[in-house]
Amino acid sequence: MIRMQQVKLPVEAGEAAIKNKVCHLLKARESDVRRIEIRRRSLDARKKPEFYYVYTLDVELKQEKKFAKKVNHKNIMYTRAEGYEFPEMGREPLPGRPVIIGSGPAGLCCAWMLAKYGYRPILLERGDEAAVRRRRVDEFWSTGNLDPQSNVQFGEGGAGTFSDGKLNTSVKDPKGRVRQVLSLFVHAGAPQEILYDQKPHLGTDVLVDLVQNLRRQIEEMGGEVHFRSQMTDLRQRDGRMQEIQVNGGEWMPAPVLVLAIGHSARDTVELLYSRGLSMESKAFAVGVRVEHPQEMINLDQYGRRDPGILGAAPYKVTHQLANGRGVYSFCMCPGGWVVNASSEPGHLAVNGMSYQARDGRNANSALIVTVNPRDYTEFCGSDARIPEPLRGIAFQRNLERAAYNLAQGAVPMQLFGDFCGNKPSRALGEVLPCIKGSAALTNLREILPDFLSSSLEEGIKAFGRKLPGFDRPDCVLSAVESRTSSPVRIPRDEELVSSIKNLYPCGEGAGYAGGITSAAVDGLRVAEAIRKKYMNFGK
Repeated sequence: MIRMQQVKLPVEAGEAAIKNKVCHLLKARESDVRRIEIRRRSLDARKKPEFYYVYTLDVELKQEKKFAKKVNHKNIMYTRAEGYEFPEMGREPLPGRPVIIGSGPAGLCCAWMLAKYGYRPILLERGDEAAVRRRRVDEFWSTGNLDPQSNVQFGEGGAGTFSDGKLNTSVKDPKGRVRQVLSLFVHAGAPQEILYDQKPHLGTDVLVDLVQNLRRQIEEMGGEVHFRSQMTDLRQRDGRMQEIQVNGGEWMPAPVLVLAIGHSARDTVELLYSRGLSMESKAFAVGVRVEHPQEMINLDQYGRRDPGILGAAPYKVTHQLANGRGVYSFCMCPGGWVVNASSEPGHLAVNGMSYQARDGRNANSALIVTVNPRDYTEFCGSDARIPEPLRGIAFQRNLERAAYNLAQGAVPMQLFGDFCGNKPSRALGEVLPCIKGSAALTNLREILPDFLSSSLEEGIKAFGRKLPGFDRPDCVLSAVESRTSSPVRIPRDEELVSSIKNLYPCGEGAGYAGGITSAAVDGLRVAEAIRKKYMNFGK
């Protein structure tokens, strides 16, 4: 097989144009080509108003030796078809069915692989199945009635279900895990393009269907999935997992336990700490959501307001602050919505979400500032009752409680110009917010630490020098963006086991991922670790 890199074509070009380009570069006839597979596609927008896709292609020819002279080029080379390989089965008898806590990307992908290879996993999810969860979330946005067990954070698919559904990741992938995850998603109904687009995304509407299909496949392969089933306690013996309690009632065997709890299961983290599981605090980032007209972002990025075939334009901005911290965009949602993403009564957090079409009038993104364990202590005080590993959670809760109280449970908003002047906003400008849930104009500086407010102001002004209009006085800020990643990490050894034997921390909630794809990849890694150690149940 021949791999061809840096193959550039206009964005309008279709399959026929790609094949013609391949034949031209290889000096081949169309009849010489058996198959062309797109491995990667990225947008080149450097020569506006002309736009190109740059492809990496795998080409299978009928007689490859005929074209050997063409392969001695830096962008044309021989390659082998390499796929993901699940490891060989271990020899230790499995002490019982593996139990997986959490049905986000990490839990679902771990369960899928274990089910496929005969381990009959049991997956427990504290929230509802996706269809019921979606109704509860819509009800929360329209009425304010929060279900602490089933919301934007908890339920089938995890927190990523109500997001933009971005699938790009910076994870290094020598073993092909990322492509395996994307292939699982395609098998469950995702579009084929996610396998090769440089910045693939699904949208919340596609994700809701996809996670249900993954669950059905797990069940068809011998796994079980139970909703409204929260782990509320655990027992160990001689430092080894034994069983867990569900919903404060019955106990069930859990001699092999995978913790894929997500970054918002604070009550579960507190339980685990009280039961002696080793954990540590880690740095993360907090900030606000910012909204701009999508047409303005299109103009900045593409040189035109109507993106046409390109779709709504994204952006990514970073800035090193004078105080030594970093401020950057995160989870940018072209044509998307700001959503009330709360999961605890009396607390308020925001997030961003897009549908697959990305056709909303506004672009939004989190603008976040790095925080570290020293900040937790300074902001929360030196309360000795809060153990050091849990102070990041206390930091989040203090911010979210203040955000809730600032607007009596509505999402607190402020225009950037008023934010700079430290005065409450009284009226909107031309930027009309797109928010799921009620919202109210406020002064966000009343609830944000001074270092965070000054960092955001400096950062937004710096971004305005890169993207004209980014610092416009009527762009809308919403608070508080506090669930960017887990504030704790649960250490694990080379076999991915925690301080409690046979307990496998997994995914974003354990501190080993940041986003849908990296969490799913970590789910594969944990499934591999279980596979390497234990025999399955047979067929």
